[in-house]
Amino acid sequence: MSNYRRARAPGETYFFTVNLYDRKSDLLVREIDLLRESVRSTRARHPFYIEAWVVLPEHMHCMWKLPPGDNDFALRWQVIKFAFSKRLRAVEPRTVNQRRRAERGIWQRRYWEHLIRDAQDYQQHFDYIHYNPLKHNYVGRLADWPYSSFHRAVAMGIYPEDWCGRPSDDTGDFGEYGF
Repeated sequence: MSNYRRARAPGETYFFTVNLYDRKSDLLVREIDLLRESVRSTRARHPFYIEAWVVLPEHMHCMWKLPPGDNDFALRWQVIKFAFSKRLRAVEPRTVNQRRRAERGIWQRRYWEHLIRDAQDYQQHFDYIHYNPLKHNYVGRLADWPYSSFHRAVAMGIYPEDWCGRPSDDTGDFGEYGF
């Protein structure tokens, strides 16, 4: 097994990519309300600020700022994944190792994390998160993807509504965190 080390800096901002085990699934958007509740309940016990988030059918990208003195993003991901998984029926196929470890077959075991280094790095990752639905051809306009903090960024004046596309007429509910 590899000796993988994660960057840990208290109170800093991190970019994450988290994938489902089944990369053909649509579980994250199909169960978006459960995902939102899992994030909400985790934040109540283990606070963090959501800078940006996009949820796609089988993976998500986000950027969090941790509280001063706190660098335990791993605990937060463990709690989010567990809270989400425990409320779903166990119908997914599991590998022998997953059964041996009593794990669900929902999430990939690892996730990608990146410590944001400076303002340019922040902006590049912020834009990457919001551009992702276009990158994967889920929509022709970012304003049409409902599971993204892009809508919050537009409301805050960070992006114009037609950033990378035309304005949307949709004024739907995009959730408490914009995804």
